[in-house]
Amino acid sequence: MQSMSASPSLLRKKLPIGIQTFREIREEGHYYVDKTGFCLRLIDEGKYYFLSRPRRFGKSLLIDTLGELFAGNQKLFEGLYCFDRWDWTVRYPVIRISFGGGLLESRADLDRRIRDILRVNQQQLGVHCPDTSDVPACFAELIRQAHAHTGQRVVVLVDEYDKPMLDNLQAPEVARQMRDGLRNFYSVIKDSDAHIRFAMLTGVSKFSKVSLFSGLNNLNDITLDAQYSAICGYTDADLDTVFAPELPGLDRDEIRRWYNGYNWLGEGVYNPFDVLLLFQKRQFKPHWFETGSPTFLIDLLAQRQVLAPQLERRLTNAELLSAFDVEHIHIDALLFQTGYLTIRCAQEAVRGFWTYTLCYPNLEVKSSLNSVMLNTMGVDPNDALLQRTRLLPVLLANDFAAMQALFTAFFASIPYQWLANNPVAQYEGYYASVFYGYFAALGLDITCEESSNAGRLDMALRFNGHVYLFEFKVVELEPEGKALQQIIDKGYADKYKAEGQPIHLIGIEFSKASRSVVALDVQTLQTE
Repeated sequence: MQSMSASPSLLRKKLPIGIQTFREIREEGHYYVDKTGFCLRLIDEGKYYFLSRPRRFGKSLLIDTLGELFAGNQKLFEGLYCFDRWDWTVRYPVIRISFGGGLLESRADLDRRIRDILRVNQQQLGVHCPDTSDVPACFAELIRQAHAHTGQRVVVLVDEYDKPMLDNLQAPEVARQMRDGLRNFYSVIKDSDAHIRFAMLTGVSKFSKVSLFSGLNNLNDITLDAQYSAICGYTDADLDTVFAPELPGLDRDEIRRWYNGYNWLGEGVYNPFDVLLLFQKRQFKPHWFETGSPTFLIDLLAQRQVLAPQLERRLTNAELLSAFDVEHIHIDALLFQTGYLTIRCAQEAVRGFWTYTLCYPNLEVKSSLNSVMLNTMGVDPNDALLQRTRLLPVLLANDFAAMQALFTAFFASIPYQWLANNPVAQYEGYYASVFYGYFAALGLDITCEESSNAGRLDMALRFNGHVYLFEFKVVELEPEGKALQQIIDKGYADKYKAEGQPIHLIGIEFSKASRSVVALDVQTLQTE
């Protein structure tokens, strides 16, 4: 394990936890990861942009940095990449729009919020729109007057553009009203092209162009642009340089395992919120996951009968990753855009048609999401916690009799009524999913459906210098021994023998009638 030793020459700064204001970070001596190179590239190469990133990933800080840059606040940028590369003699009027604060529950709420946002921008820019009842007309007038008043074309920066819709996904009719109102509002940006120098919208989701963006189809979506993969978040190099004073006493490899792994087809990044809280609290915990309960996501996974192991590896394409609208929420798009899955690899299947393999980004997301998903499979949270605490000692002892008793307890705690009333409980995948959920919630090194020349193994576990290969079968009443025999017959162990660790072949059979584990057969192979 790699750990950092303390160095007296490293000077610690303030941690910008939850701070989204560029001025505060720069003036009050916080750590700042320089993203101004990305800002200059955006400005030099285009005019209209859209960026989707998960919550608490630094989108608001990026928008604020762009705002301060265009406003010409030179002193804030001393020592940064852009300082000697930007014309500080020109100041642009900046219109800032954010829906990050508060909950809007109706179209009337939305219109009131927009009118207030426009009023604040009018005051700051020293212009006045006489008619505020027509929201799009007032927005257009604001842009025209700001251009005329300053002599410079306008910069429009929109943060959390989609929050009014996301907050109401469980009330589809309200969400549709929000979408229509925002579409009407955002369409002004395209129609005001002659008065605009630069525009950027950021949010969590990417709604399809035929819905929200039908009136704003000139946006350059840089969400999956490799050169902007690290525009938000921290890279490995950032941690080793900018945050070097915070590393002593922390296991560097564990930081990677817990919080690294997000990728948008380019350089991978860490979740910045996680990293900052780790440096403050000095504990590895699911800091990001705990700040927002994915209730809607979990309910949707249960409704569509998506089982936990299926999230280990999902094949999708760019069209499906963008298939997100009020009427049709594609599960892969939701998981990817909200940060619960990320891109592991991309492949051009045929020219111009790319496929993407999605996976968990890191240990935090994998263990936390599986812990929550156990609840949707009928497992009581208190029982789940108790059983998980018993699992590690059993594995450490390789006590397979105790393992069978524990696995039986996994399912014994699930109410019969829940099993009887949920169709998913009738399938072999359900039992394997509950089993997998316990292991994944502990953060153990597991993989599902490991491929070999002979087929796919249900689950492989590497733990404490041992390899465990699991195969699951559902039987009618009595044990049949087919699960273990399949591992043997298919030669699933062959690909692991070179690792030189003991290999345990474990066949587990579940009874449809009793809804419990009726057999756990083990064969151990000693390898050199």
